[in-house]
Amino acid sequence: MSNTTQPKSPQLLDRVVIRFAGDSGDGMQLAGDRFTNTSALFGNDLATFPDFPAEIRAPAGTLGGVSAFQVHISDHAISTPGDAPNVLVAMNPAALRANIDSLSKGATVIVNVDAFEERNLVKAGYASNPLADGTLSAYTVYEVPMTSITQEVTKEAGVKPRDGERSKNFFALGLICWLYTRPIEATVAWIEQRYATKALVMEANVRAFKAGYHFGETAELFESTYEVRPAALEPGEYVNITGNTATAWGLVVAATRSGLPLFLGTYPITPASDILHELSKHKQFGVRTFQAEDEISGIGAALGAAFGGALGVTTTSGPGIDLKSETMGLAISLELPLLVIDIQRGGPSTGLPTKTEQADLLHAMYGRHGEAPLPIVAAKTPSHCFDAVIEAVRIAVKYRTPVILLSDGYLANGTEPWRLPDLDTLPAIDPGFATEPNHVDEDGTQVFWPYVRDPETLARPWAPPGVAGLEHRIGGLEKADGSGNVAYDGPNHERMTRLRAAKIAGIARDIPPTDVDDEDGAEVLVIGWGSTYGAIAAGVQRVRARGHRVAHAHLVHLNPFPADLGEVLARYKKVLVPEVNLGQLSRLLRAEYLVDAVSFTQVQGIPFRAAAMESAILQQIEGTAERFAADEIGGQPVTQTNGKTTPS
Repeated sequence: MSNTTQPKSPQLLDRVVIRFAGDSGDGMQLAGDRFTNTSALFGNDLATFPDFPAEIRAPAGTLGGVSAFQVHISDHAISTPGDAPNVLVAMNPAALRANIDSLSKGATVIVNVDAFEERNLVKAGYASNPLADGTLSAYTVYEVPMTSITQEVTKEAGVKPRDGERSKNFFALGLICWLYTRPIEATVAWIEQRYATKALVMEANVRAFKAGYHFGETAELFESTYEVRPAALEPGEYVNITGNTATAWGLVVAATRSGLPLFLGTYPITPASDILHELSKHKQFGVRTFQAEDEISGIGAALGAAFGGALGVTTTSGPGIDLKSETMGLAISLELPLLVIDIQRGGPSTGLPTKTEQADLLHAMYGRHGEAPLPIVAAKTPSHCFDAVIEAVRIAVKYRTPVILLSDGYLANGTEPWRLPDLDTLPAIDPGFATEPNHVDEDGTQVFWPYVRDPETLARPWAPPGVAGLEHRIGGLEKADGSGNVAYDGPNHERMTRLRAAKIAGIARDIPPTDVDDEDGAEVLVIGWGSTYGAIAAGVQRVRARGHRVAHAHLVHLNPFPADLGEVLARYKKVLVPEVNLGQLSRLLRAEYLVDAVSFTQVQGIPFRAAAMESAILQQIEGTAERFAADEIGGQPVTQTNGKTTPS
């Protein structure tokens, strides 16, 4: 008779939320990214939330230096990175202290016990060791000596202990891959490819990764392993993509579809810089990237490229938008295609560079002197950044206008599976360059007037320099209608001002009607924009599961609004507007449509949780909106008065 113990089958889960947390030098972003990619290859649906420390080099072991990566994997469609982690991997006391309040009671905590020495406990603000004083009694805690085991297995490859310690993130990754039955082959292959030129580093990382995996198998600490089976996704080829990568790829496709060379003039700024990094890899598609000396030079070069007949693009975040405003006004006056991409972050001023916010909407609407309207398009998910940027380019080229594309740090760094589109189904973008003179002078001479307008779009002709007979001058002074000559008279200025405004307003005829996910009998409409989409969709789904009726609309075009938006708003007794600002879209809707929109807002540098959204919607449905529930992220309760919410 054999006494061999048969391995238990893994317990099936429909979803799990895991957060890797450690010091900014512990490689938590890399560990989370590799677990995400492994899960994507396995076929799970997923959503991620990288949480970067606010300081580039905060003191090691302090709360300010904690870096985290949260990933939500499931066997069904999901739209958020999860409200509360089911599992926290804490590499040191600071990581534990910074993240423990985000866990639900009963959650699993896996700690690197080697790091819980007195010096690190003091840095994290602990008066005693939380592993021994009962602080963690509400959680299932596993103490794993990650550092010492990693040093031991890497020493066999000739790696010094201090250098070997750097591979402990791969040990943690290996352990979690074992716990959630992730295949390891793809990760090993990635390590070998990534560090192919650094044989010792490659060997150390592979050894640490496998040691973590085998520790789970042999230590007998864990009661069971778990499995989240693949999700039922539409057939097709998928990639795991971030919002910034999707934006860069969308720019390449838009340039290809329009036949225009792509020129990016930019200045590095968090969290927009990855677009520059990605585009710089694709020069084979005619992409030219220019890292300017400052924000003003970046947009100036992009506008110059647009005058020269290229697809001019500039990327930035909120502080850069401040600096680019004058040149945006010039682009509006010149009526040239220009794409300004704003990856929003916490503000004002330098604000919170590594944290998300969507508080630049009013700046995008009004942040230029004079009457200077321009179209605004907003992405709603990481993969939707691809479609949003193509739409923004289409509008810019067709209507000869600068366009602002709004994304934010949450979308820029978050990931999700994305089914590669059939490029032939994407809209064609025709630059329609001017080819011949368009006006006859009084003496019968045929000349080119740069401000003769298309009767349908009110767009002026686009005539790059170098075409004989189409010579013309441009500049910042007001243009005479038609001829484009400098004009100082008031009536012409008013005519040109109204023409520019009418051109932008007319775009409403060229965008889709408001897409409303409606249920018959719904009296509450939840309407949002940008990265609130995932939390709103999840909150609406939860409310409907309770048996309530609620409608949901999400705006992609923010200027102009869809032509039917007023009619849509009028169909509902209550309109709830969740935003990661203090109520900017709500203010616009109230002003434009005289609707009693109720704001539900937070500005904590992190996205909404689905539970908070669910609570806010329920209170609107049940008529108890005088006081919103406390945000479970850890914020203050908020009180609703006169359509706004303020801290209680």
